[in-house]
Amino acid sequence: MKTRVGLRSRLGSAIAVLCLAAGTAHAVQDCELNGQSVNPANGNTTAGKTGLMRCKDRDSAVIQREQELRNGVFMGLVRFYEQGKLAKEHSVNAKGNMDGRAREFAPSGQVVREASYDDGHAVGLVRSFYPSGPLRRASFHEEPGGERASAEFTERGQLSALRCADKPLLAPAFDDARPCGHAGPTPSTVELFDGKGMLRSRLGFTAGKRVRAEEFYDNGQPSAQMEQSGNQRIERRFSSEGVKRREVVSLLVERGAVRQREAEFSERGTLVREQRWTPEGEAVGDDSYYLNGQPRSKAVYSGSGDTRVREVTEYFDNGQRAAQGRYTAAGRGRQLPTGTHQRFNEQGRLVAESTFDARGRVTRERTWGDDGQLQRDDEVFEDGSRKAYAR
Repeated sequence: MKTRVGLRSRLGSAIAVLCLAAGTAHAVQDCELNGQSVNPANGNTTAGKTGLMRCKDRDSAVIQREQELRNGVFMGLVRFYEQGKLAKEHSVNAKGNMDGRAREFAPSGQVVREASYDDGHAVGLVRSFYPSGPLRRASFHEEPGGERASAEFTERGQLSALRCADKPLLAPAFDDARPCGHAGPTPSTVELFDGKGMLRSRLGFTAGKRVRAEEFYDNGQPSAQMEQSGNQRIERRFSSEGVKRREVVSLLVERGAVRQREAEFSERGTLVREQRWTPEGEAVGDDSYYLNGQPRSKAVYSGSGDTRVREVTEYFDNGQRAAQGRYTAAGRGRQLPTGTHQRFNEQGRLVAESTFDARGRVTRERTWGDDGQLQRDDEVFEDGSRKAYAR
């Protein structure tokens, strides 16, 4: 018995300490319903009761929240207060999920958000506002699917972001019919601004689909562009000086987009690399260039699967061929050298030759001097050793 009493005493002390700690971390609230004290954490005090429970801070007596009960169940109106001013207001159903109209308020009393909910899900038009009053964001929600369309605005009232649906959805908060390209066959033109009033983007929509986009640097130069026509999309990126640095052409298919061509450019705007793919997404070519415009390397692909072959030719910056060789697919993106690989000097004379077997291992190496005379002809073994090739 003494042991049980001691245990109860220690448990009671621990609970008291926890309660004291909780009280110092969070303000203690006193709640009343129909003039009677209740504890929302103790269902016995609210069982079977109906009315509006009001909770105040114990120290300041400032109201903290109000919550409706119906026959002992928390459902209906819910209000939260900050420093005695209404901050949030909504309703909940018997499951505790938001249901019906919901609003949020600035300290001035200005509505900063209003929405409607159906069993915890936002539905229909949702609007948010700046504390000063102007519309900040409008969005339309459906279940299932969630948010379908949205528009955002700067405090000056300028459009800053736009997401369109397949039909106009944002009126009366924002008439998105014309900006989203639902008013005619030609693409719309929409300009987006930042909070300082600077133009950041220029978009074009047709029937809710974005078919054109242009983004800008602080100096007004374009930073990126996108154009879509039929089943083709072209994307470009620029330096802050307005020089095109990258361009990607893609084929639009049901499962997404397949790259067809990708080009990279130098700071001067000259082409330094160009890659090409088939409509199925297999590489067909990969060319690179020196800054003087001469080719640096050219790769041509053929075959498919295990028979995939890449023919590579490298060049000096004077346009003269420097090397050539063939590679075969080896799985996991690896490629093995095969056949005879050759290197040349800047005058186009053959100076070195390596022969590879089907496993990508070198089996023979030969070198020539600039005068064309054979200098070495070695047979190469698996362990790396070699000997002069038998004639």
